[in-house]
Formats: sequence, C-alpha cells, structure tokens
Amino acid sequence: MFVTYVLYSATFDKIYIGYTSDLISRFHSHNSLAKSGYTIRFRPWKVIYVEFFDLKSTAMKREKELKSSKGRTFLRSLL
Repeated sequence: MFVTYVLYSATFDKIYIGYTSDLISRFHSHNSLAKSGYTIRFRPWKVIYVEFFDLKSTAMKREKELKSSKGRTFLRSLL
C-alpha cells in the first residue's frame, strides 16, 4: 500500500507533498531523522492530508496532481 501525504509547517506556513509506502517512518524522518533536504529547514511538520493507494504509480500521479495550482488551492482550503 502507498500513501500520498501532505505536511504543513504552521511556523513557516509551508506545505510539503510526497508519497511513501511507510508513512510513520517517513514522517519521523521529516521531523527528526533527516540531516539534509528541504523539510529540515521548516520543522516541525504535521500531517494534514493523506490518501491511500494500492499502486505506486497511482500515488505518484496523485502527488503530481496535488502539486498543481488546483491541488495547492485545494490544500490551502483545508487550512
């Protein structure tokens, strides 16, 4: 199973969109384990949206849709 997820940093008003097969480990990595990358600069993160998929390709497609202008408008409406 794959998950497309959206993280939000209220401190910096930033959104991060990704996909994974292990949301718990990935979330832990974004918030404390990672030593480099985009997400370390805007900690702490909270999960604001998730969708589950059977196929990796479908999760990747949904990630791309959420990164579009229409997708980001939808995500901002959740906040």
